[in-house]
Amino acid sequence: MSTNTTQTNARFPAQAAPGTEPLPPAEQSGVTAGPSPVTAGPSPVTAGPSPVTAGPSAVAAQRGTSALAVRPVPADAPRRPWITAAGTRPRRSASAAEVVLAYLRIHADTLVSLEPMARGDQPDAVHQMRVATRRLRATLRSFGAVIPRPATAELAGELHWLGGLLGEVRDAEVLPAQLRDTLRSVPAELLIGPVHARVQGYYAPRHAAAHAELVAALDSERFTSLLAALDRLTLDPPRGPRSEDPARDVLPAAVRRAFRQARRRMRRARHTPAGAAREAALHQARKSARRARYAAEAAAPAIGRPARRFARQMKKVQSVIGEHHDSVIARQAARDLGIGAHLSGENAFSYGLLHDMERREADRLDAQALRTWHKASRKRHRRWLP
Repeated sequence: MSTNTTQTNARFPAQAAPGTEPLPPAEQSGVTAGPSPVTAGPSPVTAGPSPVTAGPSAVAAQRGTSALAVRPVPADAPRRPWITAAGTRPRRSASAAEVVLAYLRIHADTLVSLEPMARGDQPDAVHQMRVATRRLRATLRSFGAVIPRPATAELAGELHWLGGLLGEVRDAEVLPAQLRDTLRSVPAELLIGPVHARVQGYYAPRHAAAHAELVAALDSERFTSLLAALDRLTLDPPRGPRSEDPARDVLPAAVRRAFRQARRRMRRARHTPAGAAREAALHQARKSARRARYAAEAAAPAIGRPARRFARQMKKVQSVIGEHHDSVIARQAARDLGIGAHLSGENAFSYGLLHDMERREADRLDAQALRTWHKASRKRHRRWLP
């Protein structure tokens, strides 16, 4: 075993390889447990030595707990591959492959490390695991000149599958909380019937069913294969025609393409009449803004502050349109709740009121989204793009 290895752990920060910069604390992932302590071979796209994957006993010793407590899985579950964690930040002069691979490694490791917490339905774990899958998938889509898209199309599809399962759980967490927050502003005399209880009763079984389906998926051979594909990608990715070119010469063009798509979709949404079609158009624009944000995040080690500033602007757009979409879904839920109350012989007035409040909130966020995009898309935020 090489003596020049890098381990990443929240308690024991990664040591940078020669010629590289250490990751900030927010980007240092936890140790990834594996069947036995082995040292990964040198990666052709990583500066410095490859990280070590530690066995379950090593993780348990560092955390003071048993390995089973850290990651409870069925005893007869198949042995799973483990993602090699990234421990160093690429240099400004790094190749495009080095920069993109570093970003992929960080979020592949995040996905794996969050699995036990998502299984346990711990707060925000499902959301963060879903974000990791989105970042991975967006990166594979954005940088086709670095990692060819046809070579990763199957993996991108599997990440989409996993993200969909995580999204079902997340929606069943977020939407009832949103409805309850809206109801807090309603005077008590306008809440007619068991409104809070019906909201809880509507979402609780949906959340339980969605979480059970997620856990079954995490136990499946399909998820095991997804992890194996991620491991192969992060250790020895396929190479595109621009993979060895300097990242600063390659990655901005990918960010520009994502931004232009977002701009086209925002323009389409702005010119679409109010209603379901406009709501759908805004949702598509949000996906493009998110992709532009993640592409800029991936490019940031090579580009620096301009890319980070641009990513923050795209995040603002993504956030406000995300709130708009949540309000649209909450309005649909209020309608379903009202129908259920009516069929049960209850007064449905409060659900109509809730529906109207969510409609007005969506209208407000629609206008805010356009203002936010106007500011975020200003030329001064994208002068670094070719």
